[in-house]
Amino acid sequence: MQETCPSVKNVLLLDSEGKRVAVKYYSDDWPTLSSKLAFEKAAFLKTQKTNARAEAEITILDNYVLVYKFAADLHFFVTGGDNENELILAAVLQGFFDAVGILLRSNVDKRSALENLNLILLCIDEIVDGGIILETDANVIASKVATDGLDGSAPFSEQTLSQAFATAREHLARSLLK
Repeated sequence: MQETCPSVKNVLLLDSEGKRVAVKYYSDDWPTLSSKLAFEKAAFLKTQKTNARAEAEITILDNYVLVYKFAADLHFFVTGGDNENELILAAVLQGFFDAVGILLRSNVDKRSALENLNLILLCIDEIVDGGIILETDANVIASKVATDGLDGSAPFSEQTLSQAFATAREHLARSLLK
């Protein structure tokens, strides 16, 4: 399946010191926590001197293709095997980066990311499932996450107008199906 379908080894979101904010691994290439932390540190150290703010950068690390981009004090990474297409990995990274920007309302920094960690983890889940790329369009990703994140727990006063309409529509549909 991996020969016909592009796949991702991991998605990493690290802070400006190389510490974890949100990470998901989809491969047994790093079987232990210590090997995962070592890879994250190596990725951070290899890329920290670059200025990948305008566009995604691509490098090779331990025979893996590493695509990365920075925003404020966050470092976004997507890793693929050495035979993966860099453009596809860059599209995954850009979709993740832009979706996080939409969900955090352009306030992309560590504090906002930690306050909305559930949305970021849902975002990663909407993009990649088991290493298989599902979606790269940031608007679609953010829309699905915003809908999934609205389980009725947020009061209407804290929702945007479209979120409030979506919640109301969902409640109406549930009441009609009873």
